[in-house]
Amino acid sequence: MVTFVVLFIAAFCAGVQNALAGGGSFLTFPALMFTGLDARAANITSTIALFPGQITTGFAGRKNVSDLPQVSFKALFAISLVGGVLGAILLLKTPVSVFEALVPWLVLFATFVFLWGSFFRKNQENSKPLGRTKSLVAQFFISIYGGYFGGGIGILMLAALTIAGLAVRKAGATKNVLAGVMNASAVVIFLFSKDVAWPQVAVASVASIAGGQVGAFALQRVNEKILRVCIIILGFGLAIGLFLKAHG
Repeated sequence: MVTFVVLFIAAFCAGVQNALAGGGSFLTFPALMFTGLDARAANITSTIALFPGQITTGFAGRKNVSDLPQVSFKALFAISLVGGVLGAILLLKTPVSVFEALVPWLVLFATFVFLWGSFFRKNQENSKPLGRTKSLVAQFFISIYGGYFGGGIGILMLAALTIAGLAVRKAGATKNVLAGVMNASAVVIFLFSKDVAWPQVAVASVASIAGGQVGAFALQRVNEKILRVCIIILGFGLAIGLFLKAHG
């Protein structure tokens, strides 16, 4: 019972975190392992458990979903779907230790990119948004990573979308929907895996839906500059925590 209470709290916080910046799986992943799952089972179960919260969060913020300056939302939607499928297949074919070693570096890199895009690049008079091809390629590889593991996926998408020209509030709402899209394709594949722990899925799903609604509410009302600073702090915090875990 104690482990499931911990899982509920972690999944609620993950729902809030996913709505604001992403990285919720870093809360549910260790909580699921705390319930007795191995790393692969925890990863797959976390993806399925957080999916309902991502859908409801994306729906709550749908009015702020936006096209990029040179790329339509429909194009981003399609490429996220394909990338999510490829990432999920790759996960089932790759040892867990490989992506666990890469995650801290990916989150750290994405946080630096978001910092640059938020407070430095936008102040350059001659700066231009990321072009169509680069935007699509970035989203494709982010989507593969999302289906593969997904930790820090929101920070990666916020980095790419803001550099591509979206305001952070619109980027936040757009990445919430796209995260749900890429995970939808992964979930379809993972549903057939014997590693899914359904009792844990039930508990975490309810909690993540509730947390996602709180996060979506906050996303509409938080000052944009404060939101950017909080996202950057969160990103560095996640990276530090992952590095400590990897070398602990």
